[in-house]
Amino acid sequence: MTRRHHGYALLGAVVALIVALSATLYAVVAADDGTPTATTVPGGGPHGASAAPVSAGTWVGSWAAAPVGGEPGTGRTGLAGRSVRNVVHTSMSGTRARVTLSNLYGQSALTLTHASVALAAGRGTAAADAATMRRLTFGGAVSVVIPAGGQAVSDAVALRVPRGADLLVTTYSPTASGPVTYHPRARQISYTAAGDRTEDAGGGAYTGQTPYWRYVTALDVLSDDSDGTLVAFGDSLTDGVTSTTGANRRWPDVLAGRLRGSGGVPRYGVVNEGISGNQVLADGLGRPAENERGVGRFSRDVLGRPDVRVVVVDLGINDILRNPGLADADAVTGGLRALVRSAHAHGIRVVGATLMPFRGHRGWTPARERVRQEINERIRSGRVYDAVTDFDKALRDPYAPDRLRPYYDSGDHLHPNNQGFTKMATTLNLPDLTAGSSAAL
Repeated sequence: MTRRHHGYALLGAVVALIVALSATLYAVVAADDGTPTATTVPGGGPHGASAAPVSAGTWVGSWAAAPVGGEPGTGRTGLAGRSVRNVVHTSMSGTRARVTLSNLYGQSALTLTHASVALAAGRGTAAADAATMRRLTFGGAVSVVIPAGGQAVSDAVALRVPRGADLLVTTYSPTASGPVTYHPRARQISYTAAGDRTEDAGGGAYTGQTPYWRYVTALDVLSDDSDGTLVAFGDSLTDGVTSTTGANRRWPDVLAGRLRGSGGVPRYGVVNEGISGNQVLADGLGRPAENERGVGRFSRDVLGRPDVRVVVVDLGINDILRNPGLADADAVTGGLRALVRSAHAHGIRVVGATLMPFRGHRGWTPARERVRQEINERIRSGRVYDAVTDFDKALRDPYAPDRLRPYYDSGDHLHPNNQGFTKMATTLNLPDLTAGSSAAL
């Protein structure tokens, strides 16, 4: 080799080393968001692992549910020795999938020795389509240890995920770890089985049923047919607590159907980050706080989702209802503006909803009604959000505007029924959801 060629070879080696070190540093920095990170178990990438290679497309949210608290009765042993099969409903299609699992409310590390994802064999069943069963891995390992307060994101798996389909996300933990991080108002039946049944296609072993989602907080897909993610951010009205269980009739579900059927733009994955009882300004009890206030959880539940382009906010009624005194309209709208500023800092458009009437509910008073009207006046004025969807006007009784129209009322005079949720979804103006310029607020 000539001296010149030797010099070129040495230079090439140095450049390659710099590139490799830079890539490693970038990966470490990008992964450090302050959340305790999971660790994989050595030697955990054996036969059957199905991590997918990198592919073209964009990661978007297809389903999500906010972690709410620790499941009662699981504080000492969690769900040790049981398989948990969560049923989730997709809003966007893709060719790859990845799952987020949370131990946010756990007081000790959560060890998961196996996890899987598969298309359900049908509606209302724990059985999987055997051909779609995929073992989940974490950094190439089939086992993962999620520290207390932390979460783990699986490796991507090759799986054709359709829109509007039920997926089964199954986990197994052999050891005690609690409390179980859960979402209590799922309006969906999920399943449990004794022992490690994570890769069972049949549903016969899944004799336990639950109205909760446990551990799983997100399903993302790699899509080449999406304009990004839309996040529905709110309280029980977004959580859909009075919608029909298993029917996917919450207003974000109906909106996802509208977007699928619109034949045009925007083509968003829709994820539901509603929490029943959620407030803009006040946390629930506990450390970490259960039912964390909107201004606290916004970073995790909205900004933490992939490729978010727009968020629809329907929040504030519980600040009125749950305040033992009288809510301060200035403080509530100030909190809502803080959400908008945070979204704008990340290039996200914000559509906000007026607060719907609730006269007839046990918490209604004339003074609280005046606060609701004051907040709505500010929202309609354009001083809070980039665009407004007027849920109040759409669902109120035209003959008694401080009440829900009976046709839309679930019966408790606060929450809509299925027809009411459909009306909310159809009230949203689709062009308002298109990512673009934001208001100067």
